[in-house]
Amino acid sequence: MREWIDRPMAEQAAALRAGTLTCEALMEATLARIEARRGLDAVTAVAGDAMEAARAAQAALTDGDEAGPLHGLPFAVKDLMDVAGLPGFCGSTAVDPTIAATDSAPVAALRRAGAIPVAKVATYEFALTGPAWDQPYPPAKNPWNVAHITGGSSSGSAAAVSAGMVRAALGTDTGGSVRSPASYCGIVGLKPTRGRVPDGGVYPLSRTLDTVGPLAACVSDAALMLDAISGEGMDPASRELGLSPEGLRIGFARHWAEDEAAHPALLPALDDAVGGLSRLGIGVDLIEMPDYALAEAAGSVIIQAEALEVHAERLASRYGDYGRDARINLVSGAALTAEDFAAARAHAARLARQVDAALDGFDAIVTATTLGPAPAFKAFENGAVWTPMRTFPFNVTGHPAISVPCGMADGLPLGLQIIGRHGAEARICRIADAFERATDHSVHRPPV
Repeated sequence: MREWIDRPMAEQAAALRAGTLTCEALMEATLARIEARRGLDAVTAVAGDAMEAARAAQAALTDGDEAGPLHGLPFAVKDLMDVAGLPGFCGSTAVDPTIAATDSAPVAALRRAGAIPVAKVATYEFALTGPAWDQPYPPAKNPWNVAHITGGSSSGSAAAVSAGMVRAALGTDTGGSVRSPASYCGIVGLKPTRGRVPDGGVYPLSRTLDTVGPLAACVSDAALMLDAISGEGMDPASRELGLSPEGLRIGFARHWAEDEAAHPALLPALDDAVGGLSRLGIGVDLIEMPDYALAEAAGSVIIQAEALEVHAERLASRYGDYGRDARINLVSGAALTAEDFAAARAHAARLARQVDAALDGFDAIVTATTLGPAPAFKAFENGAVWTPMRTFPFNVTGHPAISVPCGMADGLPLGLQIIGRHGAEARICRIADAFERATDHSVHRPPV
């Protein structure tokens, strides 16, 4: 039988309420797992009061004073978000580490739901670049193969969840940095509709495209986390979990994966995944999506222009403290004109209408998350390199998207991406949950 630390959060919560598990025991197991797997470089700081918080949570539970649906459950936080009592680096030596006095909005929301922040986890420098070795801490390693990256800037979040240190962690997604690490590490990554999650206390990359979202060991964990951090009045992402997907319809954007950069195992894995969805009673049609390269180019312009604005003051005073790749990334934004930015924003609006049109008559669109498994660290020895993803357009348009494991290539995971209408997180979680239950992809664990 699986240890409690490896069971879904809903099962953990039920066991805590029933008295078959204690908050202290769950926290002890979490801290032991973090210590045992510290060689993955996923965790940058552990909460010194984690056990004290677990004891307080257990006492409250014993007294019948349950804080919320995640009462007593540990979670980790990307090092772009403030956590009271823990240091923050944003992955950069350009930040003087200070102990945060207050929580960021997503962390505060999770505390109100009863969850306990147990650790800060690694990020790439200011979420700007890929893995680099001139940061305050080394890049997180992929638990499936430590010679490979975890992907995206939510690198430590993905590694910590994949390695079983926590069931869920908070990340940020500006061009795919929740979904691509989830794909590369064989877990679930959920990017909400833009604006759904308040982001006070989260260091920005692009104020237009940034979105806070959960990385989790299963779809239900991700949905529960999103419900806790969502703003008021949002339709719960967990509302349709467990409902049959029969009668739903999806559009399969297969052509986005028919690319020379795609791994040979990707299309067979996608076809098999979509076939599995069809066998669940979901109608499937092939659809054509807008040009991916143009969407990625527009998103890149927006990020580079807005990132330079965010960093202008710090860059002027502490240029030499930034890492090489981060400096290159930021300085490139200075070459952009107001006309470039306006054209990118115009395309973003046009692309949003095109995606809405593609979703007409469908409950979701499915496609690849990334075009292959996680690259090796050696590919980044001379600086940042492009990694082929299919995530960026939905940051540009603001649509919600979830990545779930759908196969393997060269011993590393591949991801299926499911995209929905604005505000339709419950529908894409329903489809993802049904797929997860019907397959064995999510039960495979890395050989940590």
